[in-house]
Amino acid sequence: MNQLDHLLQRTSRTFGLAIPKLPEPTRSEVTIAYLLFRVADTLEDAARWSRAQRLQSLSDLRAILHRGNVDEARERGRLWAEAIPIADDGYLELLREFGTVLAAWSELREPSRELIREHCLRTVSAMSRFVELGAQRGELILRTVEELQAYCYGVAGIVGEMLTELFLLACPDLVTEATTLRSRAARFGEGLQLINILRDSLADAQERRFFLPEGVSAERLWELAEADLQAAEDYAEALQRGGALVGIVEFALLPIALAQATLDKMKTHGPGVKINRAEVARIGEGVRAAAAAGVRCRLGVARLACAEEKA
Repeated sequence: MNQLDHLLQRTSRTFGLAIPKLPEPTRSEVTIAYLLFRVADTLEDAARWSRAQRLQSLSDLRAILHRGNVDEARERGRLWAEAIPIADDGYLELLREFGTVLAAWSELREPSRELIREHCLRTVSAMSRFVELGAQRGELILRTVEELQAYCYGVAGIVGEMLTELFLLACPDLVTEATTLRSRAARFGEGLQLINILRDSLADAQERRFFLPEGVSAERLWELAEADLQAAEDYAEALQRGGALVGIVEFALLPIALAQATLDKMKTHGPGVKINRAEVARIGEGVRAAAAAGVRCRLGVARLACAEEKA
């Protein structure tokens, strides 16, 4: 897993911190899944490519995932990276190592392997639809809250659904909470994505991507994000009630707490804010201690972890 862990750290801040909390084999499965989804995300976000190039690359990715051909993945990943679709060395390295990631995926136990492939294919299809929408409108412009929510679901809500199925596979006792987990999984992912979109709205606009519908107030979007984060805390609480290992609970809580801190900071300072390393460390320690002590998420663990930052 050394090369995969390296790629994870190069391509994610939040999940680079959260995934190592997971027990094996779930940690390996989620690492590989994250990297495959990140490949798709990199191709969708390829600001230096035309829409036609992005659509073709997503189509190629879909075909490779269907076939599971590692040699094809190595060659295609090399070609993608050489075409420099994005100005980020970490993401370019991931594209070059696409074959390495797919090889690791091919060695997973069959149920996990197929879950990851199914959900990744669903997200690739959703991304393709939104790239096509951008082509129809001249720019990627989301015009309604419903379109925004559909985008968040396609690129992140599906990830929440996949994680839920992997957790249920790893922890059979969680079946008692399966209905609650499945009903909140998509909103967990959607909430994290919505906060990322709110935070990055100025940078996205410079790349001619307008995710926030015109005429919708920031306050309304904050309310949507808050409601999603509450559903995410309900999700984490269901993991606790079902007897999930502490590492799984901590994995779920850490992104929630970081997202909550980011949202609170945006309300004061506007988009573009970042949580600095000291704040991340403090929030991470608060989440770790709360999860280890079994503090119920219903008590607002994410808020508790962020309390010092907000003060």
